Formats: sequence, structure tokens, C-alpha cells
Amino acid sequence: MVSGTGGTSGEFVIGGVRLAYLDEGPGDGPVVLNLHGLGQGSAVDRENPLVDWAGLTDAGYRVISYDARGHGASGGEAQPETYRWDALADDLLAVAELVSPGVPVRAFGISMGTATILTALVREPSRFERVVLGAPPTAWETRASQGALYEKFATMVESTGAVAFADLMARSPAPPIFAERSPGAGPTPREEVLPSVFRGAGASDLPAPESLRGVPTPALVLAWATDAGHPLSTAERLVELLPEAELHVSHTAADVRTWAARAATFFAA
Repeated sequence: MVSGTGGTSGEFVIGGVRLAYLDEGPGDGPVVLNLHGLGQGSAVDRENPLVDWAGLTDAGYRVISYDARGHGASGGEAQPETYRWDALADDLLAVAELVSPGVPVRAFGISMGTATILTALVREPSRFERVVLGAPPTAWETRASQGALYEKFATMVESTGAVAFADLMARSPAPPIFAERSPGAGPTPREEVLPSVFRGAGASDLPAPESLRGVPTPALVLAWATDAGHPLSTAERLVELLPEAELHVSHTAADVRTWAARAATFFAA
């Protein structure tokens, strides 16, 4: 482990794959596992953050943000099945056992991170004390069109390269809620694995609605408006399905910045 600005960094080895992580906040604080979205990573998330993560660390939580396989500084191979949400859930459960053996953890996810948490939660609800589900992605009835879009992205990377793809994405219109926000960096997966990352995500879906009805873990669902890739319909449906869930909807980027502080309050309840 090495010290860096804002925390310490290190790596887990899960099934022979290195997962890089950033450890922030008091070392003896309650553990929060933080899971980023598709194409992101802990370093990018701190350079141009959607969320003010100090809202958690200042509240005394130890936040462990790890890069999903294939993302950021983590390892990964060009195999789409290893980037499916059920495979990422395997990684999450393994990391939880490493950092908090036998003791339930709190978890905070955004987009793909939320999907990973939900997939793991259905499998092992007792592993989680409370969860925050940020920006739930397209699911169920809306998932097929997103899968087709990811296949288009994968093909584009293969034909034009990751740099050209990142440039195109940077020039694409942002959802209105983020219209005033500076564009972030391009996707963190390496060019040779990026098509597989897209295809793995495109072949994934949230757990079946009936499997979510019996999950007793308290959940805070945080949604933002005006983004077809993260529709309010998914967030609203999750709140209907999960027995102990509450919803907050952000209509401005400034309100999204408050999500970590909201999570801290929810985790402390």
C-alpha cells in the first residue's frame, strides 16, 4: 500500500485479477465500499467528481473505492463474460470478505456500481448492512436498447480506436442536468479490453423483480433526472420492489454533489 493525496492506494487480488483501490477516511471508521460506473475508476472519480466524497469521510466513514476489473488501474482480459454484472458481483463479495471478514458492510454504487451491488445483494443480503444505490441504470423493459447501444460502442472502438471513440463521446450532448459540468476524461478501460467491457455490460440486467421483493437490507435510491441511460423509471421501480427503500431525486448537478452527505446520514440511521 502507498500513500497518496486524499488517502492510500493498494490492490486486492481476486481470482488472479488485481483490483486497485483507494482507501480514504479514518482507518478505524465503519467501512463503506464505493463502486464506480461503467468506464470510470477511483482516480477519475476524484479528478472530476460528480459527488463530494468528503461528505462520507468527514462523517467518520472509511471509504474503500476499488476499480472494477478492466477499469482504472485494475487488471482484466478481453473476455466479455468477465464484465457481466454477476461476475462483478463475485468480485464485490470477495472484496467485502477481505476488508470486513464476517461483518456486514455498507456499500455505495453509481450506475454499474449500483447494478453490481444489487446483484450481490440478492445473492447474499446478510453481507450488507445498508446500501446506497445511485443512478440506477436501464433495466428490464428498457435494457435491450441499451445493450444494442453498447454493441454499437464496442464495434466503434474496434473500428476507430479508443481515442477517436473518447473524442466522439466528449463531443456528444450531456444530459441536461449535467449541461454546465466540464466533460470528464475518456473511458478508463484499455483499448484492448474496452469492447469486452461494453459487451459484458450489454449482456447484463438487474436481478429479476421478484428476487428483489425479499431483500430486507435498507436501501437509499438516489436518482438524477433527464438521463435516458439512468431513467427515473428504474429508480422508482426499485423503491416499489425493495421492502426497505427510500428515494431521492436530484434535478441539478449541485444536488448530486450532496449524495455522499445524504449517504452518511442514511448509513448512520
